[in-house]
Amino acid sequence: MRRSIFLLFIQLISTDSQGQLYSLQYIDTKVDASFRGLSVADENAVWVSGSKGWVGHSTNGGDDWTFRQVPGYEDCDFRTLYAFDSNHAVIANAGSPAYILHTADGGATWKLVYKNADSAAFLDGVDFWNKKDGLMHGDPINGRMLLLYTNDGGKTWKERKKRHRPVLGEGEASFAASGTAISCFLHGAVVVAVGGKTSKLYFSRNRGRRWRSISTPMLASSESTGIFSFIPGSHSVWHWQITGGDYRNDMVSTANFFYSHNKGKDWQVPQTTTRGYRECLTQIDDERPAKKSRTRTIFAVGPSGIDISYDDGINWSPLSDEKGFHVIKPSIDQNRMFLAGANGKLAIMKTIP
Repeated sequence: MRRSIFLLFIQLISTDSQGQLYSLQYIDTKVDASFRGLSVADENAVWVSGSKGWVGHSTNGGDDWTFRQVPGYEDCDFRTLYAFDSNHAVIANAGSPAYILHTADGGATWKLVYKNADSAAFLDGVDFWNKKDGLMHGDPINGRMLLLYTNDGGKTWKERKKRHRPVLGEGEASFAASGTAISCFLHGAVVVAVGGKTSKLYFSRNRGRRWRSISTPMLASSESTGIFSFIPGSHSVWHWQITGGDYRNDMVSTANFFYSHNKGKDWQVPQTTTRGYRECLTQIDDERPAKKSRTRTIFAVGPSGIDISYDDGINWSPLSDEKGFHVIKPSIDQNRMFLAGANGKLAIMKTIP
């Protein structure tokens, strides 16, 4: 089924603590799905994916949208998504059997490029260093993190050899809440976040062949707790911000955001923190004339609302009480933010001059 959506309407206007106005424009998707996959490929191509096999994309920067259910995969929850342009994208489902699909025609057709029928198979996220080389991670199978790599833009995938897949502790696993528990950067560095009974970052310098773990103070007491999202900071790839909490108790506003300025050796608590459990972090360059420091504006999204920080996460303030969003990503020119979430929610947030 194909659905083309053209209608945008302003749902609300929010004001942050510094007086900046934001408009939140909802897209009338008419799709009964929970969206957790979101990828902004270029200035025109934006993709979303989610439950019941639904995938949507825009070829004009979010003005118009087309939604389709992937034939034969209507029961799949496509939480993992990476798009290269308006035509090429990769999706993967959460659950077993685990599938990876690739499209070269804007989602009109999809090709199965990987399948794992192990009952423990559960894919959590994907990222790429360039248009060819990428890494996908999943929950542990027989005690080792599931790691897949591609060298041809997602057309084929292979499992990393057993010795190259980190051994996870009892109860450790990643979360497929927003697809932002993995980040590939520089020429071969990659970080994967996990939660559960421990909250760690696993770091590799050589594209996932050798790993070391970095402990964090993020809440870690049960299978519903841990790190759900992270981003590198503005000054160095070693300056990290992590967020998460407990998805079963999303209003607890302690131990759900931390930052480190020394490669994760020490972690700091913000002066004012987010208002609860958050599933996704994203950042944009801060180009306001009054700001001379190299800080960035960071957005944190979770089911209970949206928060904003102008100083690399040291201080947070409420931005919106809109509920149900799972993931947020900036446009290429950073003049708008795309948000996706439960019940077919899809929106564009812009600043009002």
